[in-house]
Amino acid sequence: MGLPHGWVSYGPVTAGPAGPPAADGDTRPELADVRRLARRLLHRAVSAARAEENSIWHLLASHLGPGVATLPVASGAWPQYDQVNVQAGLDVWLAEPGRSHQAVGITRFHHTMFGLADLTQPGLGPAQHGLGLASVSTDMLPSGPGGATRPCVRCALYLVTDPAGPLVALVQGTDEHSGQESVTVDVACADRERSEQVVDEIRRLAVEHNVFRGHVLAFGADVFGGGHPFTRIRRPLLSFLDRPGVGRDQVILPPEVLAGIERQVLGVARHADQLLASGQHLKRGILLHGAPGTGKTHTVRYLISELAGVTVLILSGDALRMIAEACSVARTLQPSLIVVEDVDLIAEDRAARMGVQPLLFQLLNEMDGLGADLDVTFVLTTNRADLLEPALAQRPGRVDHAALLPLPDAEARRRLLRLYQGNLDLDLAEPDAAITRTEGVTASFLKELLRRAALNAADGAGDTTAPLRVTDAHLGAALDELLDVRNQLTRVLLGASGGGQQGPRGADAVIGDPGQRPPRRPGQ
Repeated sequence: MGLPHGWVSYGPVTAGPAGPPAADGDTRPELADVRRLARRLLHRAVSAARAEENSIWHLLASHLGPGVATLPVASGAWPQYDQVNVQAGLDVWLAEPGRSHQAVGITRFHHTMFGLADLTQPGLGPAQHGLGLASVSTDMLPSGPGGATRPCVRCALYLVTDPAGPLVALVQGTDEHSGQESVTVDVACADRERSEQVVDEIRRLAVEHNVFRGHVLAFGADVFGGGHPFTRIRRPLLSFLDRPGVGRDQVILPPEVLAGIERQVLGVARHADQLLASGQHLKRGILLHGAPGTGKTHTVRYLISELAGVTVLILSGDALRMIAEACSVARTLQPSLIVVEDVDLIAEDRAARMGVQPLLFQLLNEMDGLGADLDVTFVLTTNRADLLEPALAQRPGRVDHAALLPLPDAEARRRLLRLYQGNLDLDLAEPDAAITRTEGVTASFLKELLRRAALNAADGAGDTTAPLRVTDAHLGAALDELLDVRNQLTRVLLGASGGGQQGPRGADAVIGDPGQRPPRRPGQ
């Protein structure tokens, strides 16, 4: 029978010369076979013995004793963002007088979950997961503003010796591959009470030496981040921001509006001890509302500038889902300030969520759940107070003060132009002309107006090193451009509704005043 077209036929394979053929069925070992087998068995026995000496279990048994498998293990867990603080507390505890330690890394810890109790089992305990001893690997995590970082162990054993006897601590950071969602510390020693005390002491020191305390932080990145694979610098859940430097003279608001905000935020902070001694609560909630561009974020930056040493937590965008975590940090690190920007983004209709509680109600419940004696301030900002009104009406007492930031009047617009001019040389023959034409605009509109006027001046400037000289023509051309009907969307983005013809509103208002509500969005 022929092969299909394209196939190739090979002849039978024959073995080369290998000495005299063995008799059929003769399996008796010869002397050379016995020697080879003995050498193989000896090699395997030596390899196994050496592997056992270098195993995790042997390391633990040599430090804690042969009964390591029966020793009690105490465990503590922290959220992912606290890894740098756990490391800080652990480092302080390890450095206490009379205590020495050796750190040993664990390799191939990805894709599996294990604890110290698993590692103390002899035989195939750790080996069945492919775990082994290695050098200590670390992640560089932010520990302060200005790019400060701290090396934090990813997975390591600490062999500790102190006057109370030997102990072992297993420290594990979060790991997306194994499903390790918490930072954990397991401690094993002969005394269960002592191992529990060590975990409690590390927890206390992690709070005492918390690197977040007194800084400005923003929730933002994913839980496990996406750091650079070569530097092992991971994007944290909490990132440090520089504390702004905004002076009171840079906040252009009606005096009564600014004074009311300052009294509720800065005044309570200033008199916290006296208020507590008098039985008055410190926790407070402030709502800043108004049209886009009226200075809500700028006002918040001013408050943060004035609260030196206060821990500030900022939530915005997708980070609004981290409300519970922010409240936990604020509770631990009081005095603290929680800023929730554009809180209307989570003011969803409960009917649209099929009975699931919206984030706004979670926020209000978290605010209510904090103790009244805690020095925690909530500052909420919104462009749509009308969306918040039903929720706030159903949850009274969470927000103590609502301040409407109005559109700037003529005097405020003059002050804003002076504030935003920077080093510009405003050579205006008719300075009131621009003030009159900008009735109803926002601070953001005026800031952009000066930038465009400066750009017009730069087009004809000869000296590129001297401050730009802005004339009536430059300012008028920029204003014409912004008020042109074709730039309607630009004006909306700058907060100037109605082409800059809208009049200013009241200085402060109670939420619920229909006259203060902007138009509802379509479908709302």
